[in-house]
Amino acid sequence: MNSIVIFGAGNVAHHLLKAFSSAKDFRVIQVFNHKPESLISLSTVTETTINLAKVKPADIYLMAVKDDAISEIADNIIYKEALMLHTSGAVDIEVFSNFSRRGVFYPLQTFSKNKEVDFSQIPFCIEANKKDDLQLLESLGKSISENVYHINSQQRKSLHVAAVFVSNFVNYLYTEGEAICKKNNIPFEILQPLIMETASKVTKMNPMEAQTGPAKRNDVGVLQSHLSQLNKEQQKLYSLLTQSIQALHGKEL
Repeated sequence: MNSIVIFGAGNVAHHLLKAFSSAKDFRVIQVFNHKPESLISLSTVTETTINLAKVKPADIYLMAVKDDAISEIADNIIYKEALMLHTSGAVDIEVFSNFSRRGVFYPLQTFSKNKEVDFSQIPFCIEANKKDDLQLLESLGKSISENVYHINSQQRKSLHVAAVFVSNFVNYLYTEGEAICKKNNIPFEILQPLIMETASKVTKMNPMEAQTGPAKRNDVGVLQSHLSQLNKEQQKLYSLLTQSIQALHGKEL
């Protein structure tokens, strides 16, 4: 049985702790976080601490903290024998350069504490500086997921940028769409089947081929009508996205 200490008590840490509770060969023995109030809900699942000096020795130290905190916490870790991992999409493996065993365990998914996720379908991107540790990471990933990929730091950084486009930016557009609906007393759920169909479509065909709408068709009248209904910030966004779509598909306003 491989022991794990998780650093962090946010969305990712919360879900990983739950996922590993049913893993066959891995067990979380402790969770560290500097805010005691964040550990209250986790203390019924495993041991917790707010003191780095009291972090237990373990086979794996898994940092699920904000990117800027990774190196700061690592610099204060006493036990040096563990395989050091972080869950960031943007931080290089060499953030752990002072440790002989280092790696990355990046779950490519968006997490919210109150929204359950199916870990079996989440892609895990793994990297390690030693062959034996890469095999250990493979086992760690497969203990909770069916999708484990060997992705190096440069690939992962590019993947993270792509993820921001397809998730964070898209979610922002949902927010703008919801604001337009609220302004006009329209229930946002009317749009939800369209959202689901659009997302489903790109799992079966190329996103470029899936593109539809007035920008691709160059429906100038519709485009101008849409712009007249928007505030200045929304107009800027609408025009930029319209121009980008038309540039990609060879049309001009």
